Amino acid sequence: MLTKMIPEIGHFALVIALLMAFFQAVMPLAGAATRRPLWMAFARPMAAGQFLFVVFAYLCLTASYMLDDFSVANVANNSNSMLPWYYKFSAVWGNHEGSVLLWSLMLAGWTFAVSRFSRNLPEDMVSRVLGVMGMVSTGFLLFVLVTSNPFARLLPSVPQDGADLNPLLQDFGLIIHPPMLYMGYVGFSVVFAFAIAALLGGRLDAAWTRWARPWTNIAWAFLTVGIALGSWWAYYELGWGGWWFWDPVENASLLPWLAGTALLHSLAVTEKRGSFKSWTVLLAILTFSLSLLGTFLVRSGVLTSVHAFANDPSRGLFILALLGITVGLSLLVFALRAPRVGHVVPFSWMSRDALLLINNILLVIVTVTVLLGTVYPLLLDALGLGKISVGPPYFNTLFVPLTVILCVFMGLGPSSRWKRMSARELFRRLSLAGLAALVIGILAPLVVGGEWNLWVSLGLVAALWIVLPMVRDLFDKIRQAGSPSAGLRRLSLAYWGMVLGHLGVAVTIIGVAVVSNYTVERNVRLAPGDSVEVAGYTFTMNDLRSRRGPNYLADTAFIEVSRDGSSRSFTMVPEKRLYIARGMPMTQVALRPGLFRDLYVAMGEDLGDGAWAMRIQFKPFVRWLWLGALLMAAGGILAVVDRRYRLKRQPQTSQQAPSTREVPA
Repeated sequence: MLTKMIPEIGHFALVIALLMAFFQAVMPLAGAATRRPLWMAFARPMAAGQFLFVVFAYLCLTASYMLDDFSVANVANNSNSMLPWYYKFSAVWGNHEGSVLLWSLMLAGWTFAVSRFSRNLPEDMVSRVLGVMGMVSTGFLLFVLVTSNPFARLLPSVPQDGADLNPLLQDFGLIIHPPMLYMGYVGFSVVFAFAIAALLGGRLDAAWTRWARPWTNIAWAFLTVGIALGSWWAYYELGWGGWWFWDPVENASLLPWLAGTALLHSLAVTEKRGSFKSWTVLLAILTFSLSLLGTFLVRSGVLTSVHAFANDPSRGLFILALLGITVGLSLLVFALRAPRVGHVVPFSWMSRDALLLINNILLVIVTVTVLLGTVYPLLLDALGLGKISVGPPYFNTLFVPLTVILCVFMGLGPSSRWKRMSARELFRRLSLAGLAALVIGILAPLVVGGEWNLWVSLGLVAALWIVLPMVRDLFDKIRQAGSPSAGLRRLSLAYWGMVLGHLGVAVTIIGVAVVSNYTVERNVRLAPGDSVEVAGYTFTMNDLRSRRGPNYLADTAFIEVSRDGSSRSFTMVPEKRLYIARGMPMTQVALRPGLFRDLYVAMGEDLGDGAWAMRIQFKPFVRWLWLGALLMAAGGILAVVDRRYRLKRQPQTSQQAPSTREVPA
């Protein structure tokens, strides 16, 4: 009897969580405004209670999936009794209602983490931060309960079995990609809350950036990994062999990442020099607003994509209203408070301060470029002005040159000094690195690939220009310390995080440049006994079999692969599956991964007489795309564990001198 009531219990838990989020939003903010400690004390217990009840509600929905309770509409539409248990577990967030509940769970988790790890912050600041996060939680829990109830019943007409999970989502990628992406999306709510709290409290100084910076790094690292996982998933799941399609939903995740990258650098300048305060607050608002915009695009029904959920206009209208309220109120608070609490810190245009500002401006320009290409077609359609499609040519034409310019300033940054330095000194530091990057970048394609390509050389020059000045800066720091061991001990974890992050960008650029220009692809007809040569490898189909999986039928090809001039061989096994419940065909790609190349085989259509269409690809350096993203994320996490973020500190006021310790960007 109790198991039949699980959905109602979960729904009731969400209602209680909504009430707690509302009190978390109202009481602490009112207490901070009127200086009433008792009201401010509501913040932490309400955050903990909200988190516990949302967790309980989420577990109730998970239990409904595991128990095959097809009286719940969400389960009936997205699961099946034949679905393996691990896909039932991930199917909870493989749909609109469940994904919004996961978003609310992540938001409650971030809120609880802030309440737990902010014991050393002033009570009024914590109250404002948790109050702002409570307002966001209230909006999303209302969205779940009013328009996207995951516990809605199909009574009395309960189906005998479910419609099954979309075959595109029956993959390991669904298990890890959305949680990582959502952790990044939602994590930016923390720095947004800190920024608004600093404005409300009149504490727009370097202290709030020091409190907010670790949370921003963690959120950025999660989003970086989430985007990389999405790219990897699309690469091997869709059967096209591409790693980025400029799909509007892909762009929706890239937008907050670009703005968040600018925010990371701006926070570093504000913490170190006390400058760019208003700009940093604006970037915090922009980054979280773009996270909400991504939610609107994916869940409003305005986009048609393999990534998109929901087709109900009322849901899109609700999120659009939530986005408008969040952006409108935050900009209103900024307009009213920023002029009163901010002040200008002078700096020279020949300094690290100026280079980071230019870096920020370029990142914002790139963000706006992607935003316009993503949203402009939607606006035209909504206004009845016709339908247009903005695809890769637009994005590549604008994104690539802007990225190259951005790389120029990334190379200059680590070798420059705060406040002021001479152009002659900067040239002296960078001339050798620049010459080496130019020579190696031009000659490397000839030596490695045997065929010179302008775009590959440009990518290598840009990547080396990022890396070599950092190497020079590292040797300078070690030399100044007198010995390698002493020099390495003096370097902070935040510095190493900066090095890893920039190295990751360089590795990704090399991967993009090489795989985009040196990929070899052939579409061929193969039957048992047939062979074909691609990029120095011979592919021979030895066998073709049929088999039955847990919830699908599959045609499986066994392809022996050998390299020209080598006696060693290996077997690749691509499949063409037909999922029974939905009658939907899917391609299961065969991959032979390697650090310097991937071999990629995808089955196409049955051509009759035992022959199949096959797409065979040789993809050099494609793994470097995701290796670079992992290095970037590792750099973000490494910066968080720096010693200065573990020390107990008294609040720093705007009159206190900023720290003289090196704060890498």
